[in-house]
Amino acid sequence: MAPHPVLANRYAFPEERPGYVKQLFDHGAEHYDPVVGWGFFGTGNLYRKTAQSRHGLKPGMRLLDVACGTGLMAVAAKEVLGGDDTITCVEPSDGMLAVARKKLNARFIQSGAESMPLEDNTFDFLTVGYALRHFADLEATFREFHRVLKPGGRVLILEATRPAGKIGSALFKLYFGTVYPFLARLLTRSHKAEEMMVYFWETMDTCVRPESVVAAFQAAGFTEARRIPLMGIFSEYTAVKA
Repeated sequence: MAPHPVLANRYAFPEERPGYVKQLFDHGAEHYDPVVGWGFFGTGNLYRKTAQSRHGLKPGMRLLDVACGTGLMAVAAKEVLGGDDTITCVEPSDGMLAVARKKLNARFIQSGAESMPLEDNTFDFLTVGYALRHFADLEATFREFHRVLKPGGRVLILEATRPAGKIGSALFKLYFGTVYPFLARLLTRSHKAEEMMVYFWETMDTCVRPESVVAAFQAAGFTEARRIPLMGIFSEYTAVKA
């Protein structure tokens, strides 16, 4: 199950998606943190920290942060765990990893999510921060999550979700589709930063609906799969390996 259809203005075939996304993030990595910081009004780190704590992350746990980007989820997790020596970060983009390595002394692995060079039954907790839309295949990715988690291990995915209602959807499109990319270009003077934010909107707009994400978790063997909506535009997806 692809998280969204082929975006013909970006690439022609599904197998071209990983290469396009990697190149986009390689070029935009230096601008990612400031753009995301002001785009979410400076609340991102606090929310990432409290969300992980609410869903069961505790000191002593082994954490896997998939599609870690510049390390924002892992930095927040470090505050919960009390250190970063039990954190492993997986990310395909060289540019994103270069930024993340400056913040953390975690273990870093350059890899896609669908096939990770990690042992079975290794991690207690697995996180994904606003990157679900960039996976090539949700069911294949979730099966891989299931493989590397210990029995009883939990997945937490944070994501932005286009509202189903017309008014909410229109406001969501106005902000993420127009205002956010414009301000990204204005404040960074970078076409790559603007392009990255436009792509974010395009994937949000075409992303499969929450019920399909929950179904993909169930198909991959997880239990207690559910979506918790927040403020009408954010999603917390959780699931447990039985």
